[in-house]
Amino acid sequence: MTSLQPTESTDVVLVGAGIMSATLATLLNDLQPEWKLTVLERLDAAGLESSNAWNNAGTGHSALCELNYAPQAADGTVSATKALNINEQFQITRQLWSSLVENGTLGDPKTFINSVPHISMVFGEDHANYLRARYDAFKPNKLFERMEFTEDREQIAQWAPLTMHGRGAGRVAATFAPEGTDVDFGSLTNQLLRHLGGRNVSIQYGQQVTTLHRQSDGSWLVSVKDRLNRDNDRVIRAKFVFLGAGGGALPLLQKSGIPEGRGYGGFPVSGIFLRTSNPDLVARHQAKVYGQASFGAPAMSVPHLDTRVVDGKDYLLFGPYAGFSPKFLKGGRFTDLPFSVRGNNLPTMLNVAKDNTDLVTYLVSELASSKKARFESMHEFIPNIDPSNWEFIQAGQRVQVMKKDPKKGGVLSFGTELISSADGSIATLLGASPGASTAVSIMLNLLKTCFPRQYSAWEPAIKDMVPSLGRSLADDETLLKELSEYTARTLKLI
Repeated sequence: MTSLQPTESTDVVLVGAGIMSATLATLLNDLQPEWKLTVLERLDAAGLESSNAWNNAGTGHSALCELNYAPQAADGTVSATKALNINEQFQITRQLWSSLVENGTLGDPKTFINSVPHISMVFGEDHANYLRARYDAFKPNKLFERMEFTEDREQIAQWAPLTMHGRGAGRVAATFAPEGTDVDFGSLTNQLLRHLGGRNVSIQYGQQVTTLHRQSDGSWLVSVKDRLNRDNDRVIRAKFVFLGAGGGALPLLQKSGIPEGRGYGGFPVSGIFLRTSNPDLVARHQAKVYGQASFGAPAMSVPHLDTRVVDGKDYLLFGPYAGFSPKFLKGGRFTDLPFSVRGNNLPTMLNVAKDNTDLVTYLVSELASSKKARFESMHEFIPNIDPSNWEFIQAGQRVQVMKKDPKKGGVLSFGTELISSADGSIATLLGASPGASTAVSIMLNLLKTCFPRQYSAWEPAIKDMVPSLGRSLADDETLLKELSEYTARTLKLI
């Protein structure tokens, strides 16, 4: 038990003002409005790191176009299991957002979500055969029944003209899913937090959490540094703490000292995209087109050409070009990675390094690439393109999870990890994609895990907001049709 003395108390502290904290705070405020919630953000506004529109690709991840969610087995078969799970999670997200639009929490849906078809496109014999096998595995499932497959170049050119104009000979295959979406998670985050302001929710900016101490009664003392006024440094007593600070969550998890956090490490990867607002180009491409990673390259290197809708304006985004920085946040420090190394996670990190030489090779090659080389790789995806129409932008930092593995000693995870203490008094979210798109499912899982006594009383209200809770849409055609039509209508989607 620490000797620190709290200067204020709250029921819940949420560290980070991104989409995860905004989602959890919205749920808790609806379910338990008398609880006092305190959101602490080290920057000067909400959603400036990973949730910012230009720090991510804005894909409403529903496994319609992302090929890494359906890997091919050695025998050539493709399983739709993981893709179905991700799609179901995004359906849950759509349901909550629809409920929040209807009750006035969120404004015009066009300010944060828009219909943009999702396309998978591959080149060459092996990749085309894979895409056909993927389509055959997906098509029988009701969640993917609208998906189309073709190798007809004219049809593909109608779906994604920029990718086919000037393309040479060779086999090309594509799938098309009309129900895809583009999401501005920064706008969504700000709308949620603006609504919460004054509703027993205190949202404080320029506040950096430095240490965490668990007390004998299960509460936490959260030390806060005021980056704007040192005289306001303080200690907050909280019954529950959520570490939703993106890449900044791992160091705080380590400082919490909970045994469940031992062995976890983080591998930061920076991203660079090419962006254009050229009206002619934007008008000729209305889709998110995801390709296949090059042989030996990691899943994060998948090239994609995306329609983006930000602040009511259309853009195109191409990338990613990966780089490396030891920072865990764009606004972080170069010491983030070395200072995260502990005796309990060093073996994990060393085993990950040993087993992921392809990732290291890829990052080194990306770091060494010139702008000219990057544009040349873009030409493989978009044959006729004028570099003068595009600008490079720096995307957000992605901190991939490194965790213990009984067989390999340590593995690199490309998903998200929710880590909570045994008593449910603290929870941390680590990882990246599909991340924001599945925030609702992740936070509902957190509620069930960390608040088991309250959850049964909350469940009816949650089901009002998320009607499919506890049910499989893939197995219930009637419910799927009903909720798909409801969310499409409410969110103004196709």
